Amino acid sequence: MHGVSPSTEQRKPTLRVSLSGAPGEGTSTLLTRLRADTGSQLKPPAPGEDRKGAGDVDQVSLAAGSPSIALAEAAAGQAPWGQDLATAAGSDLCVIVADVRSGLTTQMRRLAAIACTAGVRHLVLAANKLDLIDWGHAAFDTIAAQFAAFVAPFHPLSALAIPVSAMHGDNVAKPSANTPWYDGPTLLTHLEGIEIDPAADTRPLRLPIQAVTRPEPDHRHYLGTIASGTLRRGDTVQVAVSGVTSTVERIIVQGRERDVAVAGEGVAIVLSSHVDVGSGDTLAHPEHRPQVTEQLAAHIAWLSEEPLLPGREYTLAMGPTKVAASVTQVKHRIDVATLHHDAARTLRQGEIGACTIATAAPLAADDFAECPQTGRFVLCERYTGVTIAAGTVDFALRRGINVHKQELTVSKSVRSSLKRQGACIVWFTGLSGAGKSTIANLVEGRLAANGQHTYMLDGDNVRHGLNKDLGFTAADRVENIRRVGEVAKLFVDAGLIVLCSFISPFRAERAAVCELVENAEFIEIYVKAPLEVCERRDPKGLYAKSRAGRLPNFTGIDSPYEPPEHPDLVLDTTSATADELAQRVTDLLSARGIVAPGSGRPG
Repeated sequence: MHGVSPSTEQRKPTLRVSLSGAPGEGTSTLLTRLRADTGSQLKPPAPGEDRKGAGDVDQVSLAAGSPSIALAEAAAGQAPWGQDLATAAGSDLCVIVADVRSGLTTQMRRLAAIACTAGVRHLVLAANKLDLIDWGHAAFDTIAAQFAAFVAPFHPLSALAIPVSAMHGDNVAKPSANTPWYDGPTLLTHLEGIEIDPAADTRPLRLPIQAVTRPEPDHRHYLGTIASGTLRRGDTVQVAVSGVTSTVERIIVQGRERDVAVAGEGVAIVLSSHVDVGSGDTLAHPEHRPQVTEQLAAHIAWLSEEPLLPGREYTLAMGPTKVAASVTQVKHRIDVATLHHDAARTLRQGEIGACTIATAAPLAADDFAECPQTGRFVLCERYTGVTIAAGTVDFALRRGINVHKQELTVSKSVRSSLKRQGACIVWFTGLSGAGKSTIANLVEGRLAANGQHTYMLDGDNVRHGLNKDLGFTAADRVENIRRVGEVAKLFVDAGLIVLCSFISPFRAERAAVCELVENAEFIEIYVKAPLEVCERRDPKGLYAKSRAGRLPNFTGIDSPYEPPEHPDLVLDTTSATADELAQRVTDLLSARGIVAPGSGRPG
């Protein structure tokens, strides 16, 4: 049925609320009280729903016309900030539970700053335990003023302090006779009245596509929730990254045909022509496209117990869009007690900073201040999917917008065929002294003697030139391998067999190099020897220096080594000679079709 307009009853936006607080502040008690006073039950997870790090979710149904409220409590443990951040990262409103007797502590300030940095636009300070100070309002007035002053520079849409007793229910769902000096709303009344984003309908159209289905033989349905703006039948829409346009032929909301759909509504749309649109793409009106960039400035709050390592690849998730990304620079860290900017090269758990981020592919994004729904993101570990940070986009960097890839006439396959070989990276990893460079040298010598075109990159050699500015901290090691990986990729594009001999202690960086080339073009070889054997060999005297305290951050001694989990080849240098092990490598290259059978064998 055409012509149906959106209504409040049909839209019923869900207000996502996180409850956060340090241990002992009363967060769990407040959640229990809300459940009891609303008669709600714990909502079971939907099929496929991942709750890792997000706490319990409680769905509360309120009166018609009000939003439903999804409550999530962050678990308070020895390191609650990571849990709180993971919960707050997807929230619309954050309730910070504080013991009114303590004032606004540094922990409370940190929680508020983290929530704002993660893109939360509504804040509530639940000043708890008023019953323990005989309902005196002086302590509440103090903490409320501290809260208002602290959050003002973050410009939230709303920020309210409410005096409560979670234990007895005062001002939680019902007004309290014990606080005649307070004339504001109860917590529940305030939540019912929140407009998530009053201007969402008037912002530029952003429709992130979550899935594509074919319920009809000749039509694709593009499914997603309108993040902002208004969509009308007959509108011209454009795929943000590719720039391809089409016309909206049909809009379907909850199985019914519509002429119009607005922000917050889940839609299935049919386009007048088949265009290349997939999950993660964003549709917009052509006259108001988002920025398409590969580099952006952002503020992030760091979640992980492991510190941020600039240059390491993470996954940036912005709604359904996911892209590999790395933090290229931390510009400064924000002191949560004073909001002053401190110099920093990394961020640790619970810290907030301004940084630059580079993505591996073009990303459609908005400045958070202009379009918050598509200006907030999370960073996740590449291989576990665990959320490690959340942030908001400040602006796209011009260098990420104006730099475009130049198409070349001569391709990698042409260069390889001219050399009559396959191009690949042969990556030797292992402890110092395991024998990596010895074997790689032998392999290259055999390949060269048989007419193969090769180049060898060695850990020590690149530190004399390309990487002479890097030390041996974890961050420097990450950057060392990132640069080497990019150089190796260029050699592969030139059609060469490039042999790389590096300790390369972290799996994440080796995997990042692998992803720079096609899967068959990366061969990981684990050159294996026990630490005590490597120490006994100690060809460069490095272990002795490390044991003497003159060489910090040395792999195997005071810095970890992560062995490959699924290497293409394991070479145990305690059980065979270097010549025999080199032969196994050349045999593997022959078996993979990279070189002709018999290439690399002694003449």
